Amino acid sequence: MRRLRSSTVVLGGMGVLAATITSCGSEPDKRCVDPLTREKLPSYECESGSGGSTARGSYYYGGRVSDDKVSGGSFDKTAVDTGGFGCSGSGGG
Repeated sequence: MRRLRSSTVVLGGMGVLAATITSCGSEPDKRCVDPLTREKLPSYECESGSGGSTARGSYYYGGRVSDDKVSGGSFDKTAVDTGGFGCSGSGGG
């Protein structure tokens, strides 16, 4: 019985360690957005076309979507804090 509890504690600790490592390196949510209206667009609108056409949208990182509009994030990926457990919080707003 004691051996089972010890292995459970070790496995639980490994799970916490894995979550800590992966959460700090995780990417923030990325959405294609119209920079003027902040409306969410299909992802192909952010990829430039092969015929020299320009993209309509820009990628918006983090935040949330409400009524097809984004808020609370940034167009600058480095400005978004992923908020992972154990991270130093180097991202700013």
